[in-house]
Amino acid sequence: MTEVMDKLKATPNQANLCRHLAHAAITTPTALAVAVQKYRGGKLNYQEIDFVSLHQRSDEIAHALNAYGLTSGMKTVLMVTPSIDFFALTFALFKAGIVPILVDPGMGIKNLKQCFNESQPDAFIGIPKAHIARVLFGWGKGSVKKLLTVTEGGSASNAGVAANIFASFIGGMSLNKLLIRYPMQNNGLSKPDTSYNMVKLNDDAMSAILFTSGSTGTPKGVVYSHKMFEAQIRALKEDYAIKPGERDLATFPLFSLFGPALGMASIVPDMDASKPIKANPDFIFAAIEKYQCSNLFANPALIEVLGLAGTSLTPAIKLNSLKRVISAGAPATLPSIERFTHLLSAETPILTSYGATESLPLTKIASVDLLSTSQKTDNGGGICVGAAINGVEISIIAITEDVIDTWHEGLSLPINTIGEIVVKGDMVSHQYYQRDAATAQAKIAQGNQVRHRMGDLGYLDEYGLLWMCGRKAHRVETEKSVLFSIPCERIFNTHRLVKRTALVGVKINHKNVPLLCIELTDTAKIDKNFDESRLFSALKVIALAHKQTTTISHFLIHEQFPVDIRHNAKIFREKLAVWAQQELD
Repeated sequence: MTEVMDKLKATPNQANLCRHLAHAAITTPTALAVAVQKYRGGKLNYQEIDFVSLHQRSDEIAHALNAYGLTSGMKTVLMVTPSIDFFALTFALFKAGIVPILVDPGMGIKNLKQCFNESQPDAFIGIPKAHIARVLFGWGKGSVKKLLTVTEGGSASNAGVAANIFASFIGGMSLNKLLIRYPMQNNGLSKPDTSYNMVKLNDDAMSAILFTSGSTGTPKGVVYSHKMFEAQIRALKEDYAIKPGERDLATFPLFSLFGPALGMASIVPDMDASKPIKANPDFIFAAIEKYQCSNLFANPALIEVLGLAGTSLTPAIKLNSLKRVISAGAPATLPSIERFTHLLSAETPILTSYGATESLPLTKIASVDLLSTSQKTDNGGGICVGAAINGVEISIIAITEDVIDTWHEGLSLPINTIGEIVVKGDMVSHQYYQRDAATAQAKIAQGNQVRHRMGDLGYLDEYGLLWMCGRKAHRVETEKSVLFSIPCERIFNTHRLVKRTALVGVKINHKNVPLLCIELTDTAKIDKNFDESRLFSALKVIALAHKQTTTISHFLIHEQFPVDIRHNAKIFREKLAVWAQQELD
């Protein structure tokens, strides 16, 4: 056993994150690895798999994929809903050195087609709905040569038959039929349970392509290496203190994969991961209770949904098994964080993390510390996203659209100076796939390392804490000043009739001026006595009371802001700017 364990240690040019799954299969073979919740027939059901079974099934799939003609270095779209097969397939792809292309279905048909045109996949693995869309919209047309259909239920008879029929109609093969046709025991080896010899790669070699959501611009394929994945796993172990044997309620498919890699069970609730605000809180609470989950990963939108649901009950829900809650993906709202803390034990923190698809996680801050910054945030100081985690270096550079080829220390701005956030660390990606111009714009070389320009603005304070001030693209420049979205908006969000605001730039008399779009609270929307002019007068008083907002004197009420599907927090200010200009013209 010692010899086997030695082989699983990470060494240069011998990288594969599946070594963690192999380790768990040896040390805790019968421990729960994945549980998937499904609501069927008016009740909740759960499918489970342990570590050794997950390891063996992914071995079998990796072998079958090779026999089917998919080999190391080839690329495949993976559009499979969270399920045991999703986990087994993803680990199988990594084991075989096949590069999965992961996209957010919520990004829209047009963006999805662009993603597949850029990534030029060799294969397409998906559920029937994904294959139908593939045919209708021409996804991967001209590059995809291998097709695989995955039907919920895996090898169960009805599901298997349905998958086989569908696959024969749409082309390709079902996963069930693939495993029957190419079993491991028929590969010429004497033992039917001989394990798959996973591919070992250079730690900087491409292991996956993850497309950004496109919520703040055009989706781009981020090239992931095993080194990046290893850095993320290390951060979860060291900075978030996640230990083997824990159970995680995972609401985001990519993060859920880290569970088995950490020796932690991933409990997947029945929800659409691309639309967390539509999740049924009762399902999530039930899964946490059934498995006594110690960790919860949820974005701010879901934190808001769960907090509202849990505190509205009498008595309020208590999630006493949770040791930590990790929130990432969008700026957190302090009221939602505070509300959710009432569902937790006093010693359980909500750890808000900052990062992006290109580099995650970068910082963290506990809820008790975050809530203590509310006064500064409400007065235009930005949102505190905490201190850098181990191995991450954060710098602030002057705001510019110019390409910066090479890093030098003279680029760093002094403390408490707003500029673009730049990060360095092993979890920082080196390039976008087939997007040389975007890579040049976002990356700064430093020897054999790369710094990433986040496209976010912020500053470091005297304690080394990072404060977010919004996207670089969302700043509003006038003849007199530069205004930043988060500091300005949070000042006005304190008004009792305001749900949220969005700063945009418009042209008035041929001059660029700031304008604030306002979304009212539900109470204000139905108030028959609501007076728009009175609200605008009150907002002008607020504007003059803060140096960040003295130049804001134009306001418009918008019925409902256009926002991203996943987070319900990333406001499409570009759309609001067009709307506001039309309203003024």
